[in-house]
Amino acid sequence: MSFLISDDERERWNRKYREAPSAWLGVDPFLPLAFSEYIRPRFPRGGCALDLAGGAGRHAIWLAKQGWEVTLIDICETGVEQTQQNAGPLASRIHLVVDDLTHFKSSQTEFKSEFDVVMGFFFLKREIFSELVTAVRPGGVLVYKTYTRAQAELASGPRGPAHLLEPGELLRLASGLKVLHYREHVDERATAELVAWNEV
Repeated sequence: MSFLISDDERERWNRKYREAPSAWLGVDPFLPLAFSEYIRPRFPRGGCALDLAGGAGRHAIWLAKQGWEVTLIDICETGVEQTQQNAGPLASRIHLVVDDLTHFKSSQTEFKSEFDVVMGFFFLKREIFSELVTAVRPGGVLVYKTYTRAQAELASGPRGPAHLLEPGELLRLASGLKVLHYREHVDERATAELVAWNEV
C-alpha cells in the first residue's frame, strides 16, 4: 500500500526552504549528545548513516564533519539542492536522494540492515517505522526525535495527530531494539527523543 505525499505538500516544503534557507541550518542539540554518548564509542572510526527527511542537510553535514558517510533522503528538491550547496567540500560524503519516504519500500529507497546509524528529526510516518528499524544493521543505532501530543497545547508547531506522538508511542514503534536513552520533554517544544540499539 502506498501513502503518497501530494504535489501541494511537496511544493509547500520547497517554498519553506526557498523563503528562509538559513532557518534550516542549526543542528538539533540532541544529535551531538547522542553522538558523543552512544555513537562514537561504538563507531570510533566512523560509519555510514541514513538521514530521513534530511531537508537542507543540517544533520547530514554535521555527521559528515565527524568523518561519516551519509545518505540523505527528502521529498523536497529545494532542500536537497541546499544540502549540496551547504555541504561544500563535504558533499562527496553525502549521497542525496529525492524521494517520498511514505513509499519507503520502493526499489530506490528499500534498505535492509545497511546503516550503522539511522536518524530522524521532526518527521513522523508511522506506516514506515518498521522499515526504519530494519534499516539499522546489527550493532547499529537509531536516533530519533519528534513532536508529541503535548505540542498541540503550545503556541506554535504542528497540531494534527498524524504528526504528534502519543505518550510512550516512540518506544512502541522502536520495539525490537534495545533502548539506550528515552525522554519526553516539554519546553519551547514538546518532544520525545530516543536512542536505540540493534543489539547483536
